[in-house]
Amino acid sequence: MSKNSKLRFQPKDTFEKELQSRVDNYFDQTGKPRRDCPQIYLKTAILFIWTAVAYLLILFGNLSTPGIIICLISLAVSVDGIGFNVMHDAIHGAYSNNPKINKFMSHSIDLIGGNSYFWYWKHNYLHHTYPNIKGHDEDIEVGVLGRFCPHHKRYFFHRFQHLYIWFLYGFISVKWHFWDDYMKFVRGAINGVKIKRPKGYDLAVLFIGKAIFYSFILVIPSLFFPFHKVLLCYLFAAFIQGMIMSVVFQLAHCHEEAEFPLSKNDPPEMETSWIVHQLETTANFARNNKLLNWYIGGLNYQIEHHLFPRISHINYPALSKIVEKTCREYGIRYFSFDTLGSSLNSHYSWLFKLGRSEV
Repeated sequence: MSKNSKLRFQPKDTFEKELQSRVDNYFDQTGKPRRDCPQIYLKTAILFIWTAVAYLLILFGNLSTPGIIICLISLAVSVDGIGFNVMHDAIHGAYSNNPKINKFMSHSIDLIGGNSYFWYWKHNYLHHTYPNIKGHDEDIEVGVLGRFCPHHKRYFFHRFQHLYIWFLYGFISVKWHFWDDYMKFVRGAINGVKIKRPKGYDLAVLFIGKAIFYSFILVIPSLFFPFHKVLLCYLFAAFIQGMIMSVVFQLAHCHEEAEFPLSKNDPPEMETSWIVHQLETTANFARNNKLLNWYIGGLNYQIEHHLFPRISHINYPALSKIVEKTCREYGIRYFSFDTLGSSLNSHYSWLFKLGRSEV
């Protein structure tokens, strides 16, 4: 199958129509907004103030080494929080009803080291359309160092991936900041799937955004501290950021309960409808953990996010009850890990099994 061939899913049936009807009725009856939720604006203010305070304390707080380490960890956590809550909703069009506000807030990723244009293609288009499908979903295509899908080639060192992958997760951010977006631009492709290179405004955002980010993490701090210390601090904070980001995004799809289906026929098509595919390849986790839900922007309600990506994550806890009930009635799979620990354990076990060809 060519990576550039568009996969076809089966047509919708009564389940999909009933689920959409129930979700629409929920908003009609409660009067709650799908987007422009007051909570997201308050959360945005908290996260940006948190990030600014941590950054300024590092520069001007005259802190001891332990104090700087604490602030670097705090900075990494707050930056990921901006990505999980503000950028993520905005690029999906779930932050506001106003497209201009969504566009503006989506540029928060350009300020924290990524690129809004390439994130849209990588995440919104490829991952959300084709989760857990080899050759299409870049989130499971991590190169030879990791085997996340049973259809990938296994190498002898994958026997140890359940141990070393956590360390590699920490360097995802560094790779993202200095390599990935540039390579996507040069190749005009993501994981072999051709995309349009950014032009005009989007091209300017790519390079100006990177320049602003490099100024914040390297240039400005170097005015106050020796460069080698600045570089060390950046690597430490980026490692924490990458670890958190990688784990959060992998827990929903890369575990023992997820399906990794292959297409059939020519042109290629899947055996299920698009919505059923999302349910079979996705799981929620720790739905009752309110603090975790607040911090990761509802990404522990990944099922609801994949089914309704243009609805603010503020609504996911309520929608999850509707989705789960409807799935049970129609005999459709709906899976949720009770705790963060159980989802982490399943991810670990999945990596262990794939490394030993036990699946």
